Amino acid sequence: MSVTWGPGDTLLPAKTPTMYFVGVTTGKSSIRSVFDLWAQILQRPDVSLIGIDIPLHAEPEEYRKVVDFLKNDPLSLGALVTTHKVDLLRSCRDMFDTLDDGAISLHEVSCLSKSEGKFRGSAKDPLTSALALEAFFPAENWERGGAELICLGAGGSALALASSFAKSIPGVTGPSRLVVTNRSSHRLEEFADDYQALGASPPLELVHAPRPEINDSWVSQAQQGSLIVNATGLGKDAPGSPLTWEVQFPQDGYAWDFNYRGDLVFLDQARAQEATKNLGIEDGWIYFLHGWTQVISEVLNIPIEPDSALFSELAKAAESVRSGG
Repeated sequence: MSVTWGPGDTLLPAKTPTMYFVGVTTGKSSIRSVFDLWAQILQRPDVSLIGIDIPLHAEPEEYRKVVDFLKNDPLSLGALVTTHKVDLLRSCRDMFDTLDDGAISLHEVSCLSKSEGKFRGSAKDPLTSALALEAFFPAENWERGGAELICLGAGGSALALASSFAKSIPGVTGPSRLVVTNRSSHRLEEFADDYQALGASPPLELVHAPRPEINDSWVSQAQQGSLIVNATGLGKDAPGSPLTWEVQFPQDGYAWDFNYRGDLVFLDQARAQEATKNLGIEDGWIYFLHGWTQVISEVLNIPIEPDSALFSELAKAAESVRSGG
């Protein structure tokens, strides 16, 4: 990534095939050092990557300016969207020619692409989160019964993860209960409506948590083997953690932060109890790999299967230059 555009910058027409990254602090992402390696492996060294930074919960006009540019600039191929997935679609829904089923049901877009003259919006997070979870969380924790999923944060990423368990499919197991906490009660109401529309299973418990101590109480009561997820953005998009240092993680549980960079206080809190609670601890790196490869696959029209030799090669290349910050 050679360029990052910030708020108020003029969006300049691309001179070569270009993909974009719409986020808050794109210049700090590991994709800066990873993308050129991947472009070589994918035999598309002609494609460059540019970051577009937008403040959290920007005005609709800011999102519309970016989407209008991406849609109409000939050499702008598409974009990965992080953090702004819900706000961008809410502000720009009428500007898309097509939306995939995930974008419609989850009210978010993480991938902007073009095909056959159509400007498309897709939600990749349901697949991305399911692949990432499968990579580290033992399914037998669900199968034994009792283990819960405590999701701190009720944004688009949380709903995408919940959608993995939202429909009752024979032979597919999941948590005994899904607990979702959030500082905004309004967002919890929206989450409940969206979750019900997906097909509600497992049982959903919504918790208004304007203070981290409330999150503490729910995490501390979680059943053995439960999964605790930081889906708030705290630790990356804003400093801190949704928990205090008084929290007690569940015995034999797992702590998963969707972030892989930032101060990651949530993971520090989990590591302090790693030995005594026999915790599994996972950051957002696998999520990062699946998220980017899924979007690049669509934007560049190059098949990248999650279990393929190509994905393994891309993952190995990324690990070799991982910045961790």
